[in-house]
Amino acid sequence: MYEMKQKIFRLVADLRFSIFILLVISFFSILGTIIEQDQSLEIYKTNYPLTNPVFGFLTWDRILNFGLDHVYKTWWFFTLIFLFGLSLVSCTFLQQVPSLKIARRCQFFRTTSQFYRLKIFTILQNSSFHKILSRIKNNQYSIFQQKNIIYCYKGLIGRIAPILVHFSMILVLLGTIIGSLFGFKAQEIVPKTESFHIQNVINTGELTIVPKTTARINDFWITYTKNRTISQFYSDISILDYQGNETKRKTISVNYPLIHENIYYYQTDWSLIGLRFQNEQNEIIEYPLVNLLNNQSKVWLTWVSSTKSLNEGIIAIIDNLQGYCSIYNETGQFLGNIELNETVNLKPPLTLVEIISSTGLQIKTDPGISIIYLGFLFLMISTLTSYLTYSQVWIIQKNQKLFIGGTTNRAVFDFELEFLKFLN
Repeated sequence: MYEMKQKIFRLVADLRFSIFILLVISFFSILGTIIEQDQSLEIYKTNYPLTNPVFGFLTWDRILNFGLDHVYKTWWFFTLIFLFGLSLVSCTFLQQVPSLKIARRCQFFRTTSQFYRLKIFTILQNSSFHKILSRIKNNQYSIFQQKNIIYCYKGLIGRIAPILVHFSMILVLLGTIIGSLFGFKAQEIVPKTESFHIQNVINTGELTIVPKTTARINDFWITYTKNRTISQFYSDISILDYQGNETKRKTISVNYPLIHENIYYYQTDWSLIGLRFQNEQNEIIEYPLVNLLNNQSKVWLTWVSSTKSLNEGIIAIIDNLQGYCSIYNETGQFLGNIELNETVNLKPPLTLVEIISSTGLQIKTDPGISIIYLGFLFLMISTLTSYLTYSQVWIIQKNQKLFIGGTTNRAVFDFELEFLKFLN
C-alpha cells in the first residue's frame, strides 16, 4: 500500500502530468472565453443551433449538458484546478525541497577524477593555494574544508526560486477558487436620491451570501469637455445602517470605486428617467423618458402634452446632462432648446425644473483577490530570485598539485571570468 501511494505521488509530481493538466485547464478556459457565460437559454439556442454547430461540435444542448455556459464554476473545472495544485505541492515536497537540502550539504570531491567531469577546471602548483582561497572568500563564497579538500558555494537563495514559483501558483489557484465560490457581481440602475439594496445579481458563487447592504445615491452628475464629449461620471454614494443612518460616504467615478466591507461599488453607466415640469399652479408633472435605440445610444425622448386629450404638445429630446433638452412640434419641426427653469410656451405654459437621472453601478466582491495579488507578489520575487546565480567550486590538494574546478546553473560566461580571477 505504501509503495502504491509513493507511485501515485510520483506520478502526480511528474512534470509531464502537470503540463497535461495545465493544457486541459487552458483548453477549457479558452472555451469559457469564447462561449458566453451565464446567459439565457434563448441566447445559446440562437448562437449555437443544433443544425449548424459552431466549430463543428458546439451546440446549445452540449454546452448546457457539459456546463460550458458556466465553465469556471463547474465541479470538473474545480477538480482540474485541485489536481494541478496537488501536482505543484507534490513536486515541491518530493523534488524541489530535497534538491534544496542537497544543495545545502557540503558536496566534497573525494577524488581528482571527478574534476574531469567539469567543463571548467584546471591544475595548478600547490603554492597558489592560499591566494586562491583568499580570492574565493572575497567573492562572498561559503567555504568548507576537510583536510586537503575544499568545497565552496554562493547564491544558494537562487535555488529557492522554483519553490517560490510553485507557492505563488498555488496561491493564485487558491484565490481563484475562493473568488469563484464566495464572490458575486451585481448591476444596479438607481435614480438620484433613491436608496437601494443589492438585488440584480448577475453572477454568484455556489457558497455566496449576498449581503443585505443598504446604500443611497445622494447625487449624480457628468462633466463634459469643451467638445461636449463626456469627461467623467460621478455618483455621491452613502452606505446606510439598519436604522438608515449614514456610516460611510464617498463620491465615486470611473476607476475610483467605493470600498465597504470588501464590496466594491464601481461607476459604470448612466441613464435618464424623466423630465419634471411645473405648471402655473406650482404643480409638479413628471414625463417619463424612453430610450430611442434600446440603450444602444444615449438619446431619450418624451411627449409633453398641452391638453388632457394628449393630442397636442411638444416632443422633448435629450442626450446629455448639461441642463437642457431640444423640443420639436407635432410635425417634427425644431423649436429650439429649453434649459432648466425655462418656460415652454404651451397652453398652459410649463417650466422645466429637473432632468431626472439615474446612475449605473457595478457591485462586486472577490474575497480571493488579495490571495491572488499575494501570489503574483511571490511570483515577482521568484523571478528576481531566479536571476541569482548558484555557483560551486571544488579544490583538492594532492602531490604538490592543486586541482580546482567549478560549475554554475546560469551566467556561464560571467562565472568563467570569475573563475579566471581566482587563478590570477
